[in-house]
Amino acid sequence: MDSDGARGVLLGLACGDALGRPVEFSSPAAIDAEHGRLTEMVGHGTWNQPAGTVTDDTDQALCIARSVVDRGSFDPADVASRFVAWYESDPFDVGRMTARSLRELQGGASWDAAGQRVWERSPEGQNAGNGSVMRTPPLAIPYATDWDRLAAVSRQSSTITHADPRCVDGCAILNLTVAGYLADADAPLRQALAFVDDAPAALTDALEPLAAGETPPTLETSGYVVHSLQTALHDALTAESAADAIVTAVNRGGDADTIGAIAGAVAGARFGASDLPERWLAAVDDCEGMASLADDLLDLS
Repeated sequence: MDSDGARGVLLGLACGDALGRPVEFSSPAAIDAEHGRLTEMVGHGTWNQPAGTVTDDTDQALCIARSVVDRGSFDPADVASRFVAWYESDPFDVGRMTARSLRELQGGASWDAAGQRVWERSPEGQNAGNGSVMRTPPLAIPYATDWDRLAAVSRQSSTITHADPRCVDGCAILNLTVAGYLADADAPLRQALAFVDDAPAALTDALEPLAAGETPPTLETSGYVVHSLQTALHDALTAESAADAIVTAVNRGGDADTIGAIAGAVAGARFGASDLPERWLAAVDDCEGMASLADDLLDLS
């Protein structure tokens, strides 16, 4: 593994998040009408924030990354406490299941009970969002060569707020794919799916065609974890550059910041931070700090 790939995971995630933030919830037609093909960091739009502003996707990913560096390994209770502290800072964007789980934590629930309680009370259609997969890629850096441990910590990181098996195993599959790219594996997604061989059928049915080089007839941009993973992985695996992956994902609209963040993390691992446009990195706050944090995660591997 090299520093360029590790940095690409965090910086790609942040760039995808920031590029997609102003067009979150927009349709492709609305994006085209206002921006043409959106390739630049723009201000205002959804959430009315300055150009380059990241959302809860990057904020929570950094909570995980900083916890791992500070503690020397993944500590789910520490990560949960950092999520609560972030939530109490009144962020402008936070997902519904995440907010409900963090309120459970505020009320005294343990890290492994809060998300479970929320999931058990949530009806189908509202119980498997993408709020844990978007933040999980930093874990692929320190555990890239220990797949048993990486799968375990990825699942634990999801459980804090998203306990549905599609989310839990989705985090494992995503991180194993990222780890595969960091280690120059021959077929990262196919190997990840083979490793998580008991994943829910909804996940495997959506992702196995991608691993076989096929393009699904439709690529959805909802906040459903299966849709988000399928679309983001498709765009990251078929892109010719990190920027191509992120721009393609974001211009699909819908949950543009999160799908962009996931695609960016995977493409960042695949192509490296050096492949990301300098103008994007200049617009996103504290990219130097994120690059340093990625190096610190790499030192733990």
